[in-house]
Amino acid sequence: MIDSLYIAWKYLGFNKMRTATLVACITLISFLPASLQLLLDESERQLMSRAVVTPLVIGAKGSSLDLVMNTLYFGDEVPERISMEAADRVWDTGLALSIPAYVRFQARGHPIVGTSLDYFDFRGLVVADGRMLAVLGECVLGARAAEGLGLGPGDGLVSSPETLFDLAGIYPLKMRVVGVLQKSHTPDDLAVFVDLKTAWVIQGLGHGHEDVTRIKDPTLILERTEANVAASAKLFHFTEITEKNLESFHFHGDLSSYPITAVIAVPKDAKSGTILRGRYLSKEEPCQIVRPEDVIDALLQSIFRIKNVLDAVISVVALATVLALILVFALSLRLRQREIQTIFKLGCSRMTIARLIAAEISIIVLLSGLLCGAMIFLVNHFSNDLVRMLFIR
Repeated sequence: MIDSLYIAWKYLGFNKMRTATLVACITLISFLPASLQLLLDESERQLMSRAVVTPLVIGAKGSSLDLVMNTLYFGDEVPERISMEAADRVWDTGLALSIPAYVRFQARGHPIVGTSLDYFDFRGLVVADGRMLAVLGECVLGARAAEGLGLGPGDGLVSSPETLFDLAGIYPLKMRVVGVLQKSHTPDDLAVFVDLKTAWVIQGLGHGHEDVTRIKDPTLILERTEANVAASAKLFHFTEITEKNLESFHFHGDLSSYPITAVIAVPKDAKSGTILRGRYLSKEEPCQIVRPEDVIDALLQSIFRIKNVLDAVISVVALATVLALILVFALSLRLRQREIQTIFKLGCSRMTIARLIAAEISIIVLLSGLLCGAMIFLVNHFSNDLVRMLFIR
């Protein structure tokens, strides 16, 4: 048998293109269903693990999937905004912990998550380097965000403008990085965390500017009275919050009317959660309350239905590939009749011919198996990143 393998190996090495084509066909037809199953299993694990530990999410009525994906996984689709009054309403019920979230802006491709300090306790996030948020204009980076941006405590990070030309006069805010979180292997690793007021400053709802009572340039003043000073649009607005201008930053109006994208509600117990959900059943209610676990489960059911279609397509392609391989070997035998006749003349039996053909097939299948195994190992090793890139983000 060793002699047969040696001759078969030499023959395959001589016909490199034919061998490479056969190996590639068998490898791909074996790799595709296995890798797809790995990615789907990992996506289910990632999606469900985060959804299960998030009891309830409150947001504007509309797409519950966009709401959950934006709140839990910081997806690009931003749901309709609600006001801080929705978060205060949950607090007032005494039934659940209320964690507001404002996920709308980005900084160099990473989502900026405006939230409260309760979020870090809820997710079990711990600062690995530096400290936690304390002052307006500060931000804390997720582990992978810090690694990708190459930033650490003491560095600056500028928020990305939503449009190239912002006619509303909203300028990017330079935030000061004060901490880096420990790696949690969740979407939090890719986020830039700020407090809600900082997110509102990024939107332009809060701002700081020169003390209008001390301005001497008459072109910056519209009207000056003993009780009030009205400034013109030429007044310079700060785009970086520092110790010197921190006190000048302020907000106009009632903060309870300021926007957020969602509220994460953490009930005290199952009964409290049921009561809280019942308060959002009215048709006149502007907000909806959803269980992320139910929403993600419905999403996964759709994904698996698509997978069944893909499995059917792959099965048909696999059958066609197997038939094509059989045809290739059959034609190969016909083209190699002179070689086979030479082997017969050397005194070899039909069994020897069969062993040579079996050795060739065995080597091709073995090479395909090794290559397929290596590719599946790589997919399994990087499945976390691949799922985040292909399925979640």
